[in-house]
Amino acid sequence: MKFKIEGLTVYFPYEFIYPEQYDYMVDLKRTLDARGHCLLEMPTGTGKTITLLSLITSYMLANPSVGKLIYCTRTVHEMEKVLEELRKLQAYQEKALGKAAKMLALGLSSRKNLCIHPQVSGEGSRESVDAGCRKLTASWVRSLALDNPNIELCPYYEGYEKGGADALLPSGVYTLHDLRGFGREKRWCPYFLARHMIQFANVVVYNYQYLLDPKVAGIISKEMEKECVVVFDEAHNIDNVCIEALSVNIRQQTLDGATRNLSQVTQLIEKSKATDANRLRQEYSRLVEGLAQRGNLAGTDTWLANPALPQDILQEAVPGNIRRAEHFVAFLKRLVQYIKNRMITEKVESESPVSFVTALQNQAGIDQKSLKFCYDRLHSLLLTLEVTNTDEFMYIQTVCDFATLVGTYTRGFTIIIEPYDERMPNIPDPVLQLSCLDSSLAIKPVFEKFQSVVITSGTLSPIDLYPRLLNFHPVISNSYKMTLTRDCLCPMVLTRGSDQLPVSTKFDMRSDPGVVRNYGRLLLEMVTAVPDGIVCFFVSYSYMDGIVNSWNEMGILQEVMQHKLVFIETQDVVETTLALDNYRRACDCGRGAVFFSVARGKVAEGIDFDRHYGRLVIMYGVPFQYTLSRILRARLEYLRETFQIKENDFLTFDAVRQAAQCVGRVIRSKADYGMMIFADKRYNRHDKRSKLPGWILSHLREAHLNLSTDMSVHIAREFLRRMAQPYDKTGKGLNATLLSQADLEKMEKK
Repeated sequence: MKFKIEGLTVYFPYEFIYPEQYDYMVDLKRTLDARGHCLLEMPTGTGKTITLLSLITSYMLANPSVGKLIYCTRTVHEMEKVLEELRKLQAYQEKALGKAAKMLALGLSSRKNLCIHPQVSGEGSRESVDAGCRKLTASWVRSLALDNPNIELCPYYEGYEKGGADALLPSGVYTLHDLRGFGREKRWCPYFLARHMIQFANVVVYNYQYLLDPKVAGIISKEMEKECVVVFDEAHNIDNVCIEALSVNIRQQTLDGATRNLSQVTQLIEKSKATDANRLRQEYSRLVEGLAQRGNLAGTDTWLANPALPQDILQEAVPGNIRRAEHFVAFLKRLVQYIKNRMITEKVESESPVSFVTALQNQAGIDQKSLKFCYDRLHSLLLTLEVTNTDEFMYIQTVCDFATLVGTYTRGFTIIIEPYDERMPNIPDPVLQLSCLDSSLAIKPVFEKFQSVVITSGTLSPIDLYPRLLNFHPVISNSYKMTLTRDCLCPMVLTRGSDQLPVSTKFDMRSDPGVVRNYGRLLLEMVTAVPDGIVCFFVSYSYMDGIVNSWNEMGILQEVMQHKLVFIETQDVVETTLALDNYRRACDCGRGAVFFSVARGKVAEGIDFDRHYGRLVIMYGVPFQYTLSRILRARLEYLRETFQIKENDFLTFDAVRQAAQCVGRVIRSKADYGMMIFADKRYNRHDKRSKLPGWILSHLREAHLNLSTDMSVHIAREFLRRMAQPYDKTGKGLNATLLSQADLEKMEKK
């Protein structure tokens, strides 16, 4: 349907719209008008994606000065879903407007997801696919192939290059599958075609890293114009993504690999001196002139960009002591040796980048300025030596990443050296961690560069904490309620078992046999009362393993399996995918199933248990982070000193958003229904409960708090009986959950 919001014509591809979708659009439009940023929490299953796409593309049609829509998702699966929604919208807009609504929209992912070369695409890891691609497409390999026809090149990249200016995508919406199909049909490389077409596209959908990780953003996103609108969808964990983008871990095997890399580089330098000494001389004179990088590199030669943020990269000449290749290799050997010596320790050490750099200067004679140039200098050297097997040089790259960041930043980072993992203190496993503590660092360039950034998710509560964590000022921050014709959500807080013993995963209670037995009895009672699928989330893999073993010994698991089959998430992706597939089959055939999963795991983040796949979610415990982690403690201290965020507030906020993310998997549309059980006495406390999203809290009645197992079973049976009754899907009057075009016109007149 077509309707107006404050003078803007919006094209929406469905006949009805939810009231919360309309409110969401109004706030979005005001944000775009104000050219500011916004934070919007929209309940799951209310059509957030299509709402965003409809409003922003309609706004772009009415205001041609607005640049692209850059839509960031966390997984390839989410990216494909966004592009499918966009395809429906595009078809509707073209029907309404004709050729004026034509657009180009595409998804961009790594070579691993886009490569169609038969051998290279079969490589296992992302790094080996990248290296396989370089071996066939690097500029020096292609120039050698002109004289020697026996050198193998990539036929798809050659086809794309031959296409020249004609190698373009026609308008339309392209998923990764469509890009691969188009590439095979034209015999063009889909990866480089997509990279090239980004500058002409109206909508680009890609991963968070392409904007937040400076190493990737420096290559992919630096050409994006200021007028773009950026959307971070499912952004409840955005602060963690920002921190990971600027953090580096170095282990013993990293340093051993770096030492091997440096020996290989030395051999390559000697070989280069013997065969083509001119190349190294040219590089040296280029560095003297102050150019760390060689002019405009061919697209196939670009590697990851500098790990520091754009505004922090020094625009000056590389220091004299690392200009010569041999001097630079000697410099890196000293650095690697110094880090090796620092990691020989029996106690945990923690220090700031400033004190680390000072000690490095005093003991190894390595100055801060040279550290800043490590990454660019390594990149330049590997290009000069014409290295194609980049995956083998990942170790020395990690060391140079670390050096560049530690040389560039003095605040917002900490260095922690741990001689062993605290959970296994008898096994030496030293690790040096440069951890970013300030999530606002990585996202700051995004807020400064683009005129509107939209951060949205189903779980952003408490919403006032995000502006402080990310250090920005949204023009609008809002949380929307869910309008329902019937109460299809039933959250409960269970605090005790049928024997009235309190239940909790608090450290001093979690291994208590009474708590374990009560948790098991809760599951057993629920599998007898609830049809189809039940999903259980635990606070960690180790806790899940322990409790499932205990249930097995108590005979509870065998009783559960008389009613439903049991499937378990493991840390292996293939095993988990197989378990999920069989879980769905068990639900489809009516046998019913239980899926054991972990908060913060893969399943908790991206898998939906809609309809009969999830009639009940049980959240066993409060999923706090491992509070003895030194990195977490350093971050809490930094948040307290810099942003005045109390430790307990942040830990509770983080745990409750993870719990809300887990239970939110159960309801994916308004026609769906499901129950949520928060099984821990701590959820009964107001400080924990109040941090749940508004759309869950509005359904959490007083009568559903502080329950025992038998009371919750009774409520579950009543709820399922109610859900089995026929109901009016549209709702009437004040309770209207679907608005037609006529309703919207009336609202606009008012």
